[in-house]
Amino acid sequence: MTLAFLASVTAAAGTGCWDRADRAEDSTALVAEVEPPRTAGTADREAVARAVAEAVAEGKSGKNAAQEEVSRSGDRWGTVYDQGEYAAFAEGLDGRWTGVGLWAQRARDGRIQVDKVQPDSPAARAGLRAGDRLMSVDGHAVTGLAVGDVISLLRGEAGTPVVLNLSRDGADLTETVRREQLRTEPVTVRQLAGGITVIKVAGFTRGAGDRVKAAVRAAPPGGGVVLDLRGNQGGLVTEAVTAASAFLDGGLVATYDVRGEQRALYAAPGGDTTRPLVALVDGGTMSAAELVTGALQDRGRAVAVGSRTFGKGSVQMPTELPDGSVAELTVGTYRTPGGRSLDGSGITPDVAAGERVEERAVAVLGGLGVGP
Repeated sequence: MTLAFLASVTAAAGTGCWDRADRAEDSTALVAEVEPPRTAGTADREAVARAVAEAVAEGKSGKNAAQEEVSRSGDRWGTVYDQGEYAAFAEGLDGRWTGVGLWAQRARDGRIQVDKVQPDSPAARAGLRAGDRLMSVDGHAVTGLAVGDVISLLRGEAGTPVVLNLSRDGADLTETVRREQLRTEPVTVRQLAGGITVIKVAGFTRGAGDRVKAAVRAAPPGGGVVLDLRGNQGGLVTEAVTAASAFLDGGLVATYDVRGEQRALYAAPGGDTTRPLVALVDGGTMSAAELVTGALQDRGRAVAVGSRTFGKGSVQMPTELPDGSVAELTVGTYRTPGGRSLDGSGITPDVAAGERVEERAVAVLGGLGVGP
């Protein structure tokens, strides 16, 4: 089951997903024999499957038919993958992929914009930078496309070239780059003066939760922690819960519903509940990262500093379609321990901060008795 789409490959959208093993243990990950009532803005799985079957029988693209059905339904976060794209999606959950090293987002006007560029990647070496408008990939116009479709265009075999047409400050640019096998480090740690440990979580890919736990255990005794979730667009829900468990001694992390059936996610016992903690957030903090922030904030465990988060709190679930493609369709929403739904509203930080967010975080920890 997925709360959104993965944000670690060559383009990004918000995500919080269940691993395949977790899906296998959850009977709701399979298509139910009886389809429960749907809410507005969700797609009918049976209608999507019928559209695919009809398209295939007519010799047309099943994936395109599925995507058209999802779009008509108003399912904002519904996404359809062919088999290769879904395999790439799963690969991205390991924090590795083949691409050019840029993250992208879809602006309100439908245009695709570079959100950030991975250091020492093909995109970085070509001089691409955040804010560039991506106009086409290998001649295919991307304006108005779903981010998942842009990912498909940017994907390919390592060593193959891809032509990117961009716009920067009104000037048109054309860059040819070669795809490479890339990997990101989901968790990085650095020390500040006064025994403050900054734990940056770029995404909740596989293993990220345990790395957060290890970083907390290795932090100087009596020091504070800054959990930096800025720009974290999601990942595996299980990893997010494990990360939250680093700071909680059991208890509720979030509740969620699947077509009206209520469920809950709980932290493991034994986390550090005394170390002063600040969570840094911004408009790029999405889905699984919002789940962690909301849990720590509602449980009184962390002070959230920064700006309002994105507001992605809907639940998606995979359905295999007749042609072998996979549709991730919205089935419900999740809530924080205090009962807040974050979908569309996001998290309001306890302390608003602009450019000097880290300085504000250190000041907050100082007020809690930690720091130089």
